[in-house]
Amino acid sequence: MKDRTVEFAVGVFVVIGLAAMAYISISLGDLEIFARPSYLVEAEFSNTSGLKEGASVEVAGVEVGRVESIELKDFMSTVTMRIDRKVELPEDTIASIRTQGIIGEKFIKLSPGGSDRMLADGSYIHDTEPAIDIEELISKYIFSSE
Repeated sequence: MKDRTVEFAVGVFVVIGLAAMAYISISLGDLEIFARPSYLVEAEFSNTSGLKEGASVEVAGVEVGRVESIELKDFMSTVTMRIDRKVELPEDTIASIRTQGIIGEKFIKLSPGGSDRMLADGSYIHDTEPAIDIEELISKYIFSSE
């Protein structure tokens, strides 16, 4: 009788451990098993240096989506973003590539405009601001002082 209770307790402990490992793996891997309803929008940038797929998309510092893909089309970077369905963005939204901190990760900052028309699935953001290339700025500063 005592052996069965010990075996049962060990079994429960192993199941809980496996469930905890699965949860941590899914959380750290940014996997979405139960994906929230979302829609896709695209934006075209002249420079996406340092931006990666899976990067955060934020409005007012709050994450509202993720970068789905980055592709080269006609020598421009086309970024596809997956936005949470609860967030309605005006048609004149501005997309900017920003850096978290001085040398942090790149993310996309969305600045909503004042339009009455909202972006829908497959819409295109026309106003964009590319990533700032620190090396280019430094070289311009150094060579312009001569």
